[in-house]
Amino acid sequence: MNKDDILGIIPARYASTRFPGKPLADIGGTSMIQRVYHQTSQVLSQVVVATDDQRIFDAVKAFGGKVVMTSENHQSGTDRCTEALNNLEQETGRSFKVVVNIQGDEPFIQPEQIEKLTSCFHNADTEIATLVKPLKNNEELFDPNKPKVVLNKNAQALYFSRSPIPYFRNVPEKEWHNRHKYLIHIGLYAYRTDVLRDITMLEQGALEKAESLEQLRWLENGYVISTRKTEFESWSVDTPEDIEKLKKNGIF
Repeated sequence: MNKDDILGIIPARYASTRFPGKPLADIGGTSMIQRVYHQTSQVLSQVVVATDDQRIFDAVKAFGGKVVMTSENHQSGTDRCTEALNNLEQETGRSFKVVVNIQGDEPFIQPEQIEKLTSCFHNADTEIATLVKPLKNNEELFDPNKPKVVLNKNAQALYFSRSPIPYFRNVPEKEWHNRHKYLIHIGLYAYRTDVLRDITMLEQGALEKAESLEQLRWLENGYVISTRKTEFESWSVDTPEDIEKLKKNGIF
């Protein structure tokens, strides 16, 4: 697949309960959104920020990035990606085959991760792709903010959960991570564009409502999610304190 057929979209909202203005937060003298854009642009030739806020729009323009304004009413980054895709295709008169949804709060995303993700689409049957990472310790296993995933023998997702899966019966919990190669989900997605448009029309299902994990809606409706393993650590930023922790740990 030609790289020009792949569109990278970075959804970026200003409003955030825990961290208002997060995309514009300073990280070592550079805004978070600029860091994400720079990392993504190293591997994708077509990258755009999709925002609902004029301040973010102006900031992206100021560093020379491409940005589109989208609705304030989207419930998810997936919905925002769909609007941005439609706007760009209408504006440019061209079409894309794959969209990569890059989280705007992952300033240290590695280009290699994006390359690994898009490699799934060398198979024309791929519908949706995402990344998984081997779990490192027992603390991660029981952290509900680090969703776990189980795969079939074809590296396709069977289920995602905030709880440890699989459950080890008659084994002390402190030993679980030594009994199984647990996988943590990395929230980076790529979709065939026709599939992206289709999944944004789906209603929430019981599984998504229970776990608050959007990807369960897709599985519940029969879509196949292919995966690739990455060893790179993922450092997302949810609060101002997270930036301080990253700095303290020498990440930047």
